[in-house]
Amino acid sequence: MRSAVRTAVIVRLIATALIGLALFGATPLYAQDWPTKPVRILSGFAAGGIADLAARLLAEYITRTTGQQAVVENRTGASGSLAMDAVAKAAPDGYTLGVPLNSNLVINPFIQKSMPFDALNDMVHVAAILDGPQLIAISAEVPAKTFAEFVALAKAKPGTFAYGSAGVGSLAHLAGDALARQAGIQLVHVPYRGNVQAITDVIGGRIHLVSSSIGTLRAGVDAGKLRLLLASTKIRLAAAPDVPTSAEAGVPGYLMSAWTGVVAPAGTPQLVVGRINALVQNMLKDETARKAILGAGLELMPMSQPEFAGFVRAEYGRWEKIVKDAGVERE
Repeated sequence: MRSAVRTAVIVRLIATALIGLALFGATPLYAQDWPTKPVRILSGFAAGGIADLAARLLAEYITRTTGQQAVVENRTGASGSLAMDAVAKAAPDGYTLGVPLNSNLVINPFIQKSMPFDALNDMVHVAAILDGPQLIAISAEVPAKTFAEFVALAKAKPGTFAYGSAGVGSLAHLAGDALARQAGIQLVHVPYRGNVQAITDVIGGRIHLVSSSIGTLRAGVDAGKLRLLLASTKIRLAAAPDVPTSAEAGVPGYLMSAWTGVVAPAGTPQLVVGRINALVQNMLKDETARKAILGAGLELMPMSQPEFAGFVRAEYGRWEKIVKDAGVERE
């Protein structure tokens, strides 16, 4: 009788242990095997931009190196917020990822009246991918060879020179406003439906300057229609080594860029997050991805997951002040 009781107890203990192993061992096994099915990658912008490039490079690399299909879904609307909201509300299993522009995470929260998600707490900031430092370009018709010369012209004729942007609250708008304030000059903001239209009008001499990445400015520079005055960076850009940095041009601390990264829904297992971050780091060492990023005049952003999460939080606070200083009202 005692032997039978003892046997029953042992069986129960073994069963309990097996259940515990199944429950607590599922996540490590799951993370180790990720991905075991197709991965969906959401971008809030149309094909052809920085975010789309990053998303497609990530999808191609996942497909090529894991054998699982990764597909990019361009879900436009609300300046990228619709796509990132879909990511925030997706199942936290690592199979729905987002590739936002920095504006989705650190600018939209301060310019949109109804943000559908919390950019800091409703998603995990998994990995940085690439950075598009902004440069200030002026029309070749403006008689200034350097930023100091342009500032002198602007101070002599306040409110005469106009800069274009992709609209109120856009990166180009905030970059132009911050530049004017830091340089102590008065510029007129002319909003467009997109930055390409603004660049076209600078090339045509209808407005005077614009802030954008080198990839969108290169054609105008090569044609002699645009002149680059500064790169809003700490060190000179490999893609534009002859262009002075902000500090060299006389506006130290003026740092503007359009960066992208990978986000996942809050609650995604940390081991899965770590696996995705490691995959992105390997992608940034991959010759195909490096060639595409550097060839577009962009820069690589290798970061650990904690580093990227800290970076996003710091940028959140920095852009909150920039938007406030620009006096942009929520819409």
